[in-house]
Amino acid sequence: MKMKLKNFAWAVLALPMAYSCSQGGNKQTGDTGVKAAADTLKQCYTSVFEGDSATMDIKIIDSTKVEGKLVIKYAEKPHNNGIVRGEFKGDTLLVDYTFKTGQNPTEFSNPLAFLKQGGHLKMGVGVIETTLGRSYFAKDKPINFEKGKFDFAPAECK
Repeated sequence: MKMKLKNFAWAVLALPMAYSCSQGGNKQTGDTGVKAAADTLKQCYTSVFEGDSATMDIKIIDSTKVEGKLVIKYAEKPHNNGIVRGEFKGDTLLVDYTFKTGQNPTEFSNPLAFLKQGGHLKMGVGVIETTLGRSYFAKDKPINFEKGKFDFAPAECK
């Protein structure tokens, strides 16, 4: 009985040590920077609708995550200038657009959706809901990509 208890005690003591040794941790190799650069793609787009225009410069990371800059210049209103962050879900790009309007220091945030078609990104229009200060597209309402006014065409990055 003493032998079984002794073996059990050793097993219990060894278990956490074995578990911690098997964890890879947050080790980084010298290749990480090379991989990140290879998995990041920069794309630039422009769009014009009536008197309004927009430019979007984005980085696509690991083929799904997106971050970048979006500037919308309205003919009759102050410009919107801000950043987009989000990801591709299939052929749809869903982002949060955090921006300032004109010289106003207040920051606003809205969800945006784009449908990728033949290299273009077509902005969609949908029902937006807000809960606890966070805006998002209503889950039970479809996003209409035919009613969107901006159709972003690929452009040369500056």
